[in-house]
Amino acid sequence: MLPTRSLSNSVTRAMFRALPLAAALAFAFASGAQAQSLVELYDAARGHDASYMSAKSLYEANLAKANQTLGGILPNIALSASASRTYFNYRPDEPTSTVMASERYYGTGSVAVTLTQPLYRPAVWYTYKQGGPLLQQAAAQYEAAEQDLLVRVSQSYFDVLTSEDSLELVQAQKKAVGEQLASAKRNFEVGTTTITGVRDAQARFDLTTAQEIAADNDVRIKRLALDLVVGLSNAKPKRLTDNSQLVKAPAEDVNVWVSQSETVSPAVRQAQLALDVASLEVSKAQAGHKPTVDAQVSYGGIRNLGGSATQSVASHVYNPSAAVVLNLPIFSGFATDYRIKETVSLEGKARADLEAAKRNTAQATRTAYFGVVSGLSQVQAYQAAEASSQSSLDANKLGYSVGVNINIDVLNAQSQLYQTKRDLAKARYDVLVGTLKLRQAAGTLTPLDLQPINALLKP
Repeated sequence: MLPTRSLSNSVTRAMFRALPLAAALAFAFASGAQAQSLVELYDAARGHDASYMSAKSLYEANLAKANQTLGGILPNIALSASASRTYFNYRPDEPTSTVMASERYYGTGSVAVTLTQPLYRPAVWYTYKQGGPLLQQAAAQYEAAEQDLLVRVSQSYFDVLTSEDSLELVQAQKKAVGEQLASAKRNFEVGTTTITGVRDAQARFDLTTAQEIAADNDVRIKRLALDLVVGLSNAKPKRLTDNSQLVKAPAEDVNVWVSQSETVSPAVRQAQLALDVASLEVSKAQAGHKPTVDAQVSYGGIRNLGGSATQSVASHVYNPSAAVVLNLPIFSGFATDYRIKETVSLEGKARADLEAAKRNTAQATRTAYFGVVSGLSQVQAYQAAEASSQSSLDANKLGYSVGVNINIDVLNAQSQLYQTKRDLAKARYDVLVGTLKLRQAAGTLTPLDLQPINALLKP
């Protein structure tokens, strides 16, 4: 069976999410003088990589945003209060009026607590139902960010090893060409060869010198890229053990991987959840034509200090109330109708996006699958080619020593051998990264998948 997400994977992912930044920083300072494994550098990257930290903050923000939908269906309680002071001055216009003039100050204070419980609000209810897909969408986005970090760290890790191997092989080739150059000069001095052999060897020596400079610069660049991802000043990846057996080829058919990727992949899940949200958005827009019903309970009071405009005696007024409020929309200037048309079109877009996500994921899974299969075959072919190239070099050296071959034959055989060694080393690293990319495309990649690769590294 193709491995799927399980409870143990979810627990492991939660444990990795809980890794504190302080632990990652402590590791960064403590491990600067020794080589680090792939798992160790991944742990460091989780506390440093800016893209991952951004995705984590976005995940937390999306969780809070999804939970905001609860506010539409739960009771809303509001407290209102006011206080005022009024100067009252009454003067009758008629001097013979029986009403006496008066002048005073009086104050008014009021407090009210109002509870509103939505009883029937279709739009609010659909908004609440969107909270579930939004929560799952946030989780899928964060999972995709985790998988992306896993692949980026692994790719940078093996890019460094590839460049270091290339530099070592170029240096070894340069040494071998230097020895061949010295031999050609000796043979020329004693008259057993022509100047052509010396010049061929000198040209090849100068070429390998240029290749060495380029390889050395490539190592420096690849190390800087790895440092940028993991947050260390001088990360030193552990190397693969000699003649280590690589991961096995996928036992399942490619269609099994493709079938699972169309349901498990974070990209497909995000697109499916986006379609669910868009469908609920259509229902919410259609609810704009429906009435709403709310229940309101209010308890408040007014206290008059020093009387009021109509009387001079202080008083208290309490006015508890309960009401059912019906609101029926009649005409909204066609805004609701056009809103419905908008959401229906957006739902169609979300459906097309889902189909595109499935197709792209299926294509990426097939590409990664056949990449791993062909990569393993390439490793075997390069191993055979390495042995053949070594035999060819030995034969050419022997022929050169007895005068059958010329110097350029030995130089070409040397170049072929070292190029084959470089291709073999790169193919081995590409296979290891390819297995992670396959699981990423299928949506099953977790930090546990680094362990089999980590076991292939030198202790």
